Amino acid sequence: MTSAFVNEEAVLRIGEVREVSGRTLSVLVDKNKNLSDLFYHGKVLKNVSVGSFIEVKKGFMSLIAKVETEKIVEEKSPVGSGSDSLRFRRYLTASLAGYIDRNGRFTGGTRELPLIGNEVFLMSEEQLHLIHSIAPAGESGLNFSRTDLEDIDITLPISGLLNSHIAIFGNTGSGKSNTLAALYQHGYEALKNLLGEGFRSRSRFLLFDFNGEYGGRSCITRDKVVYNLSTHDEEGDRIPMPAEILLEHEILSVLTDATDKTQKPFLKRVLEFKKRVESKLNPQSYFREILKRRVTETLFGCEKKKSDDLIDLFRPVLKDEDLIADIEFFYNNGGVWRTKTGVYFSNEENTHQCNMYQRAQNYEFPEDIMEELLDYMYVQLIIEYLSSRSNPEHLSPVINRMSGLKKDIRKIFNTASGGTIWAETNFVVLNLNMVNLTMKKTLPLLMAKWAYSAKKMDKVPSTLHLIIDEAHNILSNTSFRESESWKDYRLETFEEIIKEGRKFGVFVTISSQRPNDISPTIISQAHNYFIHRLINQNDLYAIEKSVSYIDRMTEESIPTLATGTCIFSGVICPMPLKLRINELSFRKKPHSHTLNFEDLML
Repeated sequence: MTSAFVNEEAVLRIGEVREVSGRTLSVLVDKNKNLSDLFYHGKVLKNVSVGSFIEVKKGFMSLIAKVETEKIVEEKSPVGSGSDSLRFRRYLTASLAGYIDRNGRFTGGTRELPLIGNEVFLMSEEQLHLIHSIAPAGESGLNFSRTDLEDIDITLPISGLLNSHIAIFGNTGSGKSNTLAALYQHGYEALKNLLGEGFRSRSRFLLFDFNGEYGGRSCITRDKVVYNLSTHDEEGDRIPMPAEILLEHEILSVLTDATDKTQKPFLKRVLEFKKRVESKLNPQSYFREILKRRVTETLFGCEKKKSDDLIDLFRPVLKDEDLIADIEFFYNNGGVWRTKTGVYFSNEENTHQCNMYQRAQNYEFPEDIMEELLDYMYVQLIIEYLSSRSNPEHLSPVINRMSGLKKDIRKIFNTASGGTIWAETNFVVLNLNMVNLTMKKTLPLLMAKWAYSAKKMDKVPSTLHLIIDEAHNILSNTSFRESESWKDYRLETFEEIIKEGRKFGVFVTISSQRPNDISPTIISQAHNYFIHRLINQNDLYAIEKSVSYIDRMTEESIPTLATGTCIFSGVICPMPLKLRINELSFRKKPHSHTLNFEDLML
């Protein structure tokens, strides 16, 4: 045994184990190790304190523990003539975090427990780097953070982090937006270097930006495309979307909040009807013939009440509020429609003289695809009502919802180009800041469902990263502004993506200041967590209930975390780490800083 080894043992030894209770151990500190700093080989070493790591030597194995509490115990010992004198001894309470095996590898978890009397040492700088090494040796990783206490650079692995579900939580002003931007700024560049020429086709990113924070030119990456959407005016960008995708049954069901038993089957019949018409040699003429035949049935073969209901359904299709201005109902002889010039509709041919029939004969398909779809919906309802197969009271609501959404859809989607959002780039930001509340809830669901469905069908190995900022806006399970069925469908869709998406290469990142409002299923399915400062007790309880990777001491520190500091924990990390996320430069930061009054001065 060399003198250097003996000296190191003497300096780094701090005490011995006095009690073991499960994963918790009590350490008696040597009397000469109560200073705040120690000197060794010209270096200043921080002495043991709450939050630091210690090494417990058990044979050839080094057990690693984290100090949670310390206390002074007053002990009595007989001295001299038998009188008692008081002495104070320092005790530490530590929790086992992992172990270093004979090969020098650190593994998190508990394999063995220490024995009473085992010596306890401060950890050397090399050991501290070892237990904080998350990325495998030789692999490239993401460098945007340091440990808060030891100030050690942390390299997070690309594989294990970016191909996982990630949750970022923290109150406003805690630094979570900077963390999200830093994570994907470094992640995007790392994957770009790793995948080379196949990067754009093999890895895609879709960010839902509810507050317009990530649209800056240099934020995350300069290669991104930002769609600044708006439902308030016609000046916003439009998302390129092929018409056939927007008119898929599932997409329409999402848009219209269709009920399962009546309205979803009706939408399916509408799309089948549309497909049948478009398969004809002359769809325009075929559709006109259908309209004329139904007009004749309405005016010739129906009772007054049903006829009035059908005429109301024809008005939005034939675009004429004065549709029956030239005819009237004559109540004699059981009732019959007639023109105001006195021609009774006693046979089908007489109906051809009225304005309503002429409108049907001159019908033109609208240029707008949603207007055209509405016409198909109305005509399908007319056909089913005439044959007494459907009740307008049950189906009109889904048509009315579609009618209410058509202006918003027209402002948000561009179906004329025939392209998709991935035509120019593989990183797309959808800025929802100027979108109304209805579309803020509907659009992310629609786009996520479309992207997820397309990814499932894609046989080429690739990844899709769905990034949801302010995720409580669409993942809340306590919303009172929507029907229960719609809320259930919305949550079930995202829960399916986060539970099953990993198998198809779909990974979700959520960021929120209110984890308590988010479905516990979604929180618990995340693989890795960046937890910034949280104050609200309900939010802390949601973390405690759903996140299994955080110990009691770490959990208790969450309300007092400094801005930019977070608890990182998850499947790639053998134990929770307190990290300082490097602050991005002003031009690369998301637009989420607090306004200073000095900025308002002229």
